[in-house]
Amino acid sequence: MARDRDDEDYFGPLRRIFIAIIAMVLAVTVIVWRIDSPRVERLRIAFIDRFVPSFDWAMVPVTKTLNMVEGFQSYARIYEQNQDLRRELQQMKAWKEAAVQLEQENAKLLAQNQVRLDPKLTTVSGVVLADSGSPFRQSVLLNVGSRDGIVDGWATMDGLGLVGRISGVGKTTSRVVLLTDSSSRIPVTLQPSGQKAILSGDNSAFPPIDFVEHPEQVRPGDRVVSSGDGGVFPSGLLVGQVMESNGRLRVRLSADYERLDFLRVLRSHPHELLLDVGPLIPPPDTADTVATAEKPDG
Repeated sequence: MARDRDDEDYFGPLRRIFIAIIAMVLAVTVIVWRIDSPRVERLRIAFIDRFVPSFDWAMVPVTKTLNMVEGFQSYARIYEQNQDLRRELQQMKAWKEAAVQLEQENAKLLAQNQVRLDPKLTTVSGVVLADSGSPFRQSVLLNVGSRDGIVDGWATMDGLGLVGRISGVGKTTSRVVLLTDSSSRIPVTLQPSGQKAILSGDNSAFPPIDFVEHPEQVRPGDRVVSSGDGGVFPSGLLVGQVMESNGRLRVRLSADYERLDFLRVLRSHPHELLLDVGPLIPPPDTADTVATAEKPDG
């Protein structure tokens, strides 16, 4: 016990003396290092030339460690860039497939564009003068009228899809009731299911679809075109795409209602009715043939 106390009494003063010497050496070194004197400068240069080169071996592990850390960081960056390039490559492959499909579809459409299905279905272009300005009526005013041959009920389109129909014709102007108007009801066909429905305007941007026979066969994104039933519109005019909102089927219209600057009025002519069979002779009815055979002569 006494020996432990003597050791503590012996090492304590030595430790304090050693710390004091180190502090003094460091203080003197700092002071000498900051003295601006030619003699001191020569002394510093001689000290650096004498002792610093001999410490290169001590810096080798530190240098190697720093190089390894930089190498690992560079490897991590290269790996992240490689992953990004892989993802971009997958996206480019998907875009390539979409581009090929669009190219094929475009070629088909260009080929079909050379065929006119109805030579009487021509158009008259007009400028939109003003809209109704009422939340309860959705309509616009065109600068074409009866002098241009416009007739009530003709369909109007912009560059993208069906907009509405002519409802009211003046000499130089005409009014177009939009598909979003609450009084608008047009028959449509849902593709690819082929179901018939009624597009009913409700003064909203996405009018609902009513009277769908099998709603479970309709999917969001299905194409909506005019059916031509009732002779209201020509068949096959693009209306929009099916969407679902709050559990109800609605249509996202293809026409850009925010930028209705020009409209095309489709001239549609009524079909001629065939009231006579002409020179065709239908086959005789079996019952009439039997009755004629059983009838006595004279």
